[in-house]
Amino acid sequence: MTASTRPVGDLLREWRQRRRLSQLELACDAEVSTRHLSFVETGRSTPSREMILHLAEQLEVPLRERNALLMAAGYAPVFPERPLDDPSMEAARSAVERVLAAHEPFPALAIDRHWTLIAANRSLPPLLAGVDAGLLRPPVNVIRLSLHPAGVAPRIVNLAEWRTHLLNRLRRQIEITSDPILRDLLDECSGYPAPEAANERQDAPIAIPLQLVVGDATLTFLSTTTIFGTPVDVTLSEIAVESFFPGDAATAAALRELLD
Repeated sequence: MTASTRPVGDLLREWRQRRRLSQLELACDAEVSTRHLSFVETGRSTPSREMILHLAEQLEVPLRERNALLMAAGYAPVFPERPLDDPSMEAARSAVERVLAAHEPFPALAIDRHWTLIAANRSLPPLLAGVDAGLLRPPVNVIRLSLHPAGVAPRIVNLAEWRTHLLNRLRRQIEITSDPILRDLLDECSGYPAPEAANERQDAPIAIPLQLVVGDATLTFLSTTTIFGTPVDVTLSEIAVESFFPGDAATAAALRELLD
Protein backbone atom coordinates (compact mmCIF):
# COMPACT_ATOMS: atom_id res chain seq x y z
CA MET A 1 0.00 0.00 0.00
CA THR A 2 1.26 3.48 -0.88
CA ALA A 3 1.26 5.63 2.24
CA SER A 4 0.82 9.40 2.02
CA THR A 5 0.36 12.22 4.52
CA ARG A 6 -0.81 14.56 1.75
CA PRO A 7 -4.47 15.63 1.59
CA VAL A 8 -6.64 13.69 -0.83
CA GLY A 9 -7.33 16.89 -2.79
CA ASP A 10 -3.61 17.32 -3.51
CA LEU A 11 -3.38 13.73 -4.71
CA LEU A 12 -6.44 14.04 -6.95
CA ARG A 13 -5.08 17.24 -8.48
CA GLU A 14 -1.76 15.50 -9.13
CA TRP A 15 -3.50 12.60 -10.88
CA ARG A 16 -5.55 15.04 -12.96
CA GLN A 17 -2.45 16.94 -14.03
CA ARG A 18 -0.66 13.68 -14.77
CA ARG A 19 -3.51 12.80 -17.13
CA ARG A 20 -3.18 16.26 -18.70
CA LEU A 21 -6.77 17.21 -17.94
CA SER A 22 -8.10 20.60 -16.94
CA GLN A 23 -10.56 20.91 -14.07
CA LEU A 24 -13.29 21.61 -16.62
CA GLU A 25 -12.46 18.47 -18.64
CA LEU A 26 -12.44 16.22 -15.59
CA ALA A 27 -15.62 17.81 -14.22
CA CYS A 28 -17.39 17.16 -17.53
CA ASP A 29 -16.15 13.56 -17.68
CA ALA A 30 -17.19 12.93 -14.07
CA GLU A 31 -20.45 14.88 -14.42
CA VAL A 32 -19.74 17.11 -11.44
CA SER A 33 -19.51 20.88 -11.24
CA THR A 34 -16.15 22.57 -11.78
CA ARG A 35 -16.76 24.48 -8.56
CA HIS A 36 -17.19 21.28 -6.55
CA LEU A 37 -14.09 19.71 -8.10
CA SER A 38 -12.11 22.85 -7.29
CA PHE A 39 -13.30 22.73 -3.69
CA VAL A 40 -12.29 19.07 -3.42
CA GLU A 41 -8.79 19.74 -4.78
CA THR A 42 -8.20 22.72 -2.51
CA GLY A 43 -9.56 20.95 0.59
CA ARG A 44 -12.54 23.29 0.99
CA SER A 45 -14.85 20.30 0.49
CA THR A 46 -14.39 16.78 1.84
CA PRO A 47 -15.27 14.23 -0.85
CA SER A 48 -17.29 11.15 -0.04
CA ARG A 49 -15.82 7.72 -0.54
CA GLU A 50 -18.07 7.29 -3.58
CA MET A 51 -16.85 10.58 -5.09
CA ILE A 52 -13.21 9.61 -4.62
CA LEU A 53 -13.77 6.28 -6.37
CA HIS A 54 -15.77 7.97 -9.13
CA LEU A 55 -13.03 10.51 -9.84
CA ALA A 56 -10.36 7.80 -9.63
CA GLU A 57 -12.28 5.77 -12.21
CA GLN A 58 -12.40 8.74 -14.59
CA LEU A 59 -8.67 9.31 -14.07
CA GLU A 60 -7.85 5.61 -14.56
CA VAL A 61 -5.98 5.53 -11.26
CA PRO A 62 -4.53 2.05 -10.52
CA LEU A 63 -6.34 0.10 -7.79
CA ARG A 64 -3.38 0.31 -5.41
CA GLU A 65 -3.44 4.10 -5.63
CA ARG A 66 -7.24 4.23 -5.30
CA ASN A 67 -6.80 2.64 -1.90
CA ALA A 68 -4.18 5.30 -1.12
CA LEU A 69 -6.63 8.06 -2.09
CA LEU A 70 -9.26 6.61 0.21
CA MET A 71 -6.81 6.35 3.10
CA ALA A 72 -5.67 9.94 2.55
CA ALA A 73 -9.30 11.00 3.01
CA GLY A 74 -9.69 8.92 6.18
CA TYR A 75 -11.58 6.00 4.60
CA ALA A 76 -10.70 2.32 4.69
CA PRO A 77 -9.34 0.80 1.46
CA VAL A 78 -11.90 -1.15 -0.58
CA PHE A 79 -9.68 -3.21 -2.89
CA PRO A 80 -8.07 -6.22 -1.19
CA GLU A 81 -4.44 -7.10 -1.82
CA ARG A 82 -3.58 -10.75 -1.40
CA PRO A 83 -0.42 -12.60 -2.47
CA LEU A 84 -0.88 -14.89 -5.44
CA ASP A 85 -0.15 -17.94 -3.27
CA ASP A 86 -2.99 -17.05 -0.88
CA PRO A 87 -5.68 -19.81 -0.86
CA SER A 88 -8.31 -17.26 -1.86
CA MET A 89 -6.34 -16.57 -5.04
CA GLU A 90 -6.28 -20.18 -6.19
CA ALA A 91 -8.66 -19.53 -9.08
CA ALA A 92 -6.57 -16.60 -10.34
CA ARG A 93 -3.32 -18.54 -9.94
CA SER A 94 -4.81 -21.48 -11.80
CA ALA A 95 -5.97 -19.20 -14.62
CA VAL A 96 -2.48 -17.75 -15.03
CA GLU A 97 -0.91 -21.22 -15.08
CA ARG A 98 -3.42 -22.45 -17.66
CA VAL A 99 -2.74 -19.50 -19.94
CA LEU A 100 1.02 -20.09 -19.72
CA ALA A 101 0.74 -23.84 -20.34
CA ALA A 102 -1.67 -23.38 -23.24
CA HIS A 103 0.88 -21.19 -25.03
CA GLU A 104 3.48 -23.97 -25.25
CA PRO A 105 5.60 -24.73 -27.21
CA PHE A 106 5.97 -20.95 -27.42
CA PRO A 107 7.37 -19.02 -24.43
CA ALA A 108 5.16 -17.06 -22.04
CA LEU A 109 5.66 -15.57 -18.60
CA ALA A 110 3.70 -13.69 -15.95
CA ILE A 111 5.06 -10.57 -14.26
CA ASP A 112 3.95 -8.21 -11.52
CA ARG A 113 3.85 -4.40 -11.56
CA HIS A 114 7.64 -4.15 -11.09
CA TRP A 115 8.40 -6.66 -13.88
CA THR A 116 9.23 -9.34 -11.34
CA LEU A 117 8.84 -12.84 -12.77
CA ILE A 118 5.91 -14.67 -11.16
CA ALA A 119 5.69 -17.76 -13.36
CA ALA A 120 6.76 -19.04 -16.76
CA ASN A 121 6.00 -21.99 -18.97
CA ARG A 122 8.45 -24.74 -19.94
CA SER A 123 9.48 -22.97 -23.15
CA LEU A 124 11.26 -20.09 -21.44
CA PRO A 125 14.28 -21.77 -19.72
CA PRO A 126 15.90 -23.02 -22.97
CA LEU A 127 16.04 -19.39 -24.16
CA LEU A 128 18.01 -18.31 -21.07
CA ALA A 129 21.06 -20.50 -21.62
CA GLY A 130 24.26 -18.66 -20.74
CA VAL A 131 22.62 -16.05 -18.52
CA ASP A 132 24.56 -15.19 -15.36
CA ALA A 133 23.17 -17.24 -12.45
CA GLY A 134 22.86 -14.14 -10.27
CA LEU A 135 20.24 -12.68 -12.62
CA LEU A 136 18.16 -15.85 -12.28
CA ARG A 137 18.01 -15.84 -8.49
CA PRO A 138 14.56 -14.81 -7.22
CA PRO A 139 13.24 -12.22 -7.42
CA VAL A 140 14.01 -12.18 -11.14
CA ASN A 141 13.37 -8.86 -12.87
CA VAL A 142 12.49 -9.42 -16.53
CA ILE A 143 13.70 -6.05 -17.86
CA ARG A 144 17.00 -6.39 -15.99
CA LEU A 145 17.32 -9.97 -17.28
CA SER A 146 16.70 -8.78 -20.84
CA LEU A 147 19.00 -5.75 -20.97
CA HIS A 148 21.82 -6.54 -18.53
CA PRO A 149 25.14 -7.27 -20.31
CA ALA A 150 25.35 -10.55 -18.37
CA GLY A 151 21.78 -11.42 -19.24
CA VAL A 152 20.02 -12.03 -22.55
CA ALA A 153 21.22 -8.76 -24.16
CA PRO A 154 24.38 -10.16 -25.86
CA ARG A 155 22.21 -12.62 -27.81
CA ILE A 156 19.58 -10.09 -28.94
CA VAL A 157 20.38 -9.34 -32.58
CA ASN A 158 18.26 -6.17 -32.67
CA LEU A 159 19.21 -5.00 -29.19
CA ALA A 160 19.02 -1.31 -30.13
CA GLU A 161 15.35 -1.34 -31.06
CA TRP A 162 14.35 -3.93 -28.46
CA ARG A 163 16.04 -1.89 -25.73
CA THR A 164 14.26 1.25 -26.90
CA HIS A 165 10.95 -0.63 -26.97
CA LEU A 166 11.33 -1.94 -23.40
CA LEU A 167 12.50 1.37 -21.94
CA ASN A 168 9.65 3.24 -23.63
CA ARG A 169 7.18 0.73 -22.17
CA LEU A 170 8.72 1.35 -18.77
CA ARG A 171 8.41 5.12 -19.23
CA ARG A 172 4.74 4.82 -20.16
CA GLN A 173 4.14 2.67 -17.09
CA ILE A 174 5.82 5.30 -14.89
CA GLU A 175 3.55 7.95 -16.43
CA ILE A 176 0.51 5.90 -15.44
CA THR A 177 1.60 4.84 -11.95
CA SER A 178 4.34 7.29 -10.87
CA ASP A 179 5.96 4.30 -9.15
CA PRO A 180 9.38 5.20 -7.64
CA ILE A 181 10.62 1.60 -7.91
CA LEU A 182 9.99 1.70 -11.67
CA ARG A 183 11.85 5.01 -11.88
CA ASP A 184 14.84 3.39 -10.20
CA LEU A 185 14.61 0.43 -12.59
CA LEU A 186 14.52 2.82 -15.57
CA ASP A 187 17.59 4.67 -14.30
CA GLU A 188 19.45 1.40 -13.77
CA CYS A 189 18.61 -0.17 -17.11
CA SER A 190 19.17 3.06 -19.05
CA GLY A 191 22.74 2.94 -17.78
CA TYR A 192 23.51 -0.48 -19.24
CA PRO A 193 25.81 -0.53 -22.30
CA ALA A 194 23.78 0.08 -25.45
CA PRO A 195 24.51 -0.26 -29.17
CA GLU A 196 25.32 3.03 -30.88
CA ALA A 197 22.17 2.72 -32.97
CA ALA A 198 19.99 2.86 -29.85
CA ASN A 199 18.09 6.09 -29.33
CA GLU A 200 15.32 7.33 -27.13
CA ARG A 201 12.65 7.98 -29.80
CA GLN A 202 9.13 6.64 -29.47
CA ASP A 203 8.49 3.28 -31.13
CA ALA A 204 7.63 3.75 -34.80
CA PRO A 205 6.73 0.24 -36.04
CA ILE A 206 3.39 -1.37 -35.24
CA ALA A 207 5.16 -4.35 -33.66
CA ILE A 208 8.78 -4.65 -32.51
CA PRO A 209 10.19 -8.14 -33.10
CA LEU A 210 12.62 -9.80 -30.73
CA GLN A 211 15.45 -11.49 -32.63
CA LEU A 212 17.29 -13.84 -30.32
CA VAL A 213 20.24 -16.12 -31.00
CA VAL A 214 19.58 -19.59 -29.55
CA GLY A 215 22.31 -22.11 -30.33
CA ASP A 216 23.18 -21.76 -34.00
CA ALA A 217 19.87 -20.19 -35.00
CA THR A 218 18.32 -16.74 -34.79
CA LEU A 219 14.72 -16.97 -33.60
CA THR A 220 12.23 -14.19 -34.26
CA PHE A 221 9.37 -13.44 -31.86
CA LEU A 222 6.39 -11.11 -31.72
CA SER A 223 5.04 -10.40 -28.25
CA THR A 224 1.66 -9.55 -26.75
CA THR A 225 0.64 -8.47 -23.26
CA THR A 226 -2.51 -9.80 -21.56
CA ILE A 227 -4.05 -8.38 -18.37
CA PHE A 228 -7.16 -9.29 -16.41
CA GLY A 229 -10.09 -7.28 -17.76
CA THR A 230 -12.09 -6.54 -14.59
CA PRO A 231 -9.87 -7.19 -11.56
CA VAL A 232 -11.13 -6.29 -8.07
CA ASP A 233 -7.93 -7.33 -6.28
CA VAL A 234 -4.81 -5.15 -6.28
CA THR A 235 -2.44 -8.06 -6.92
CA LEU A 236 -4.54 -9.38 -9.79
CA SER A 237 -4.82 -5.94 -11.39
CA GLU A 238 -1.02 -5.71 -11.54
CA ILE A 239 -0.35 -9.09 -13.19
CA ALA A 240 0.50 -9.16 -16.88
CA VAL A 241 1.13 -12.20 -19.09
CA GLU A 242 3.79 -11.68 -21.75
CA SER A 243 3.31 -14.16 -24.61
CA PHE A 244 5.84 -14.62 -27.40
CA PHE A 245 4.71 -15.90 -30.79
CA PRO A 246 7.01 -17.20 -33.54
CA GLY A 247 7.65 -14.58 -36.20
CA ASP A 248 8.35 -17.18 -38.89
CA ALA A 249 8.00 -20.88 -39.62
CA ALA A 250 11.63 -21.64 -38.77
CA THR A 251 11.21 -20.19 -35.28
CA ALA A 252 8.02 -22.19 -34.71
CA ALA A 253 9.79 -25.41 -35.73
CA ALA A 254 12.82 -24.66 -33.55
CA LEU A 255 10.64 -24.02 -30.48
CA ARG A 256 8.82 -27.32 -30.95
CA GLU A 257 12.17 -29.12 -31.09
CA LEU A 258 13.43 -27.35 -27.95
CA LEU A 259 10.42 -28.54 -25.97
CA ASP A 260 10.54 -32.15 -27.18
